[in-house]
Amino acid sequence: MHDALPGFQMPDEPRVERAAEAFRLLADPTRIKILWALAQGETSVACLAELVHAAPTAVSQHLSKLRLAGLVRGRRHGTYVYYTTVDEQITELLRVSLDHPVPAAAAPPTPPPAGTSRASRGD
Repeated sequence: MHDALPGFQMPDEPRVERAAEAFRLLADPTRIKILWALAQGETSVACLAELVHAAPTAVSQHLSKLRLAGLVRGRRHGTYVYYTTVDEQITELLRVSLDHPVPAAAAPPTPPPAGTSRASRGD
């Protein structure tokens, strides 16, 4: 069936695994804030901690994971390390994710009026 679709192709397994791992790493609000800040320019851990309202040690741990995943890189300048995203694709992924409309949650069922039993409602 899919053979009939012109240009249809599935990504290979290693690419799917890398993407899934990147999404797992991004499934944290603090990491999204960190990446968003870094997408706007090179920033230090102290500045990031202030921006995301987290302790510098927590931000360092998040950055370590993001760096190991290849999503950010650091540049040492004296005793400071300044971080940035590795490329524009990270920024675009964040932009698309943050701008994507979230459907309104389904409204909870309306409770029956007080004093109404199932029998009187015909349930």
